[in-house]
Amino acid sequence: METKSSGREDLSTAQAVLIGALAPGVNSPTWNTLKIAFLMLGLSLVAMMGLAFSSSDLTMTLHVVVLVLITGTLFFLLNSFLEQTGLVSVEQQMQEMGLAPKNAGDDTKNK
Repeated sequence: METKSSGREDLSTAQAVLIGALAPGVNSPTWNTLKIAFLMLGLSLVAMMGLAFSSSDLTMTLHVVVLVLITGTLFFLLNSFLEQTGLVSVEQQMQEMGLAPKNAGDDTKNK
């Protein structure tokens, strides 16, 4: 049991996100990174919306509104998809990719 927790401590958030990008399923660090990216995108779109309104250009305002709608829809769809499927642990993703360290108990079970 201690080997699992020590193996988990050795794995950085960046490595967990990389594993999440390559393995099936979504792990918690990957989802947190995506939420931060959507937050930054939302902040930049709010700034663009302010600039579009201040310039009084209807075409630019409509384009920014369309971008906001696309971003909101994508975030909503990702949230609903993950609500239905759930998150996968990093350890499970590592096992599926064959990156998890083998335990001594596992070798005796196979023989």
